[in-house]
Amino acid sequence: MTWHVEAEDLRAYAQGELAAPMLWSADTHLVACAECRGALASVSDPVSLDAGWERLDAELDAPRPGLFERALVRVGVADHVARLLAATPVLRRSWLGSVVAVLAMSVAAAHSARNSASPTLFLALAPLLPLAGVALSYGPALDPTYEMAVVAPVHGFRLLMIRTVAVLAAVLGLSGLATLALPGYGLGALAWLLPALALTSTGLALSARLGPVLAPSLVGGVWVAVLLAAKAADAGPGSTLAPFTAAGQGVAAAVAVLAGGLLFLVRDRFDRFRGSAAA
Repeated sequence: MTWHVEAEDLRAYAQGELAAPMLWSADTHLVACAECRGALASVSDPVSLDAGWERLDAELDAPRPGLFERALVRVGVADHVARLLAATPVLRRSWLGSVVAVLAMSVAAAHSARNSASPTLFLALAPLLPLAGVALSYGPALDPTYEMAVVAPVHGFRLLMIRTVAVLAAVLGLSGLATLALPGYGLGALAWLLPALALTSTGLALSARLGPVLAPSLVGGVWVAVLLAAKAADAGPGSTLAPFTAAGQGVAAAVAVLAGGLLFLVRDRFDRFRGSAAA
């Protein structure tokens, strides 16, 4: 080659100060000229060069946000909150597919029992789905992304609420769509909603003391026991189980309100899960 990059231009190139069009010429020339590349190495700051390589490695190794995460950021959700929501295990397709399968099965069972006054199986299972979803979305025992959540700049209670709202939005939305497949039961098909809120809020409130696994399991067991007791006291074919009557709905609403108040009072205790995991 009869032309090489001047030493002054090489220094400016190494410092990122070389302007176009000389920058373009230097880029093209350095690809083919070993002599100029050697000269560039001699005038480059090794500390700045190493820092540049580290930034490049970090950029290449950084996880690429998925469609759901990008959509959350686009609507104004903070980056770290969007990452925590996208990493929520129960928002993955496998869990949501299981929820759809359970709801479809219970809707099919309701249609096959047309002589019943209410879709009992659907009303029994629908409140358990958000309870299970919230239980699986938080805590060191069940959340595979818990270590990332521990170091996130988010209070433990806020993280719990962020994921709870996301899970409730997903599960209650799917349950609401399933309810539309039961038009013959009218408003009675919505009798699962208040029990679902009561079970979820109670499970969250008890998690502060019993942990994110035992508390939802205990609440779910109590719900099943209540249903079995109501079934044993059932007046006969065509009657509605007690939890889905007007009185039962009132009790569920009261439990949801009381549990919500208790959850607010014990909100600071959720940071102990983070501390125990970090230890």
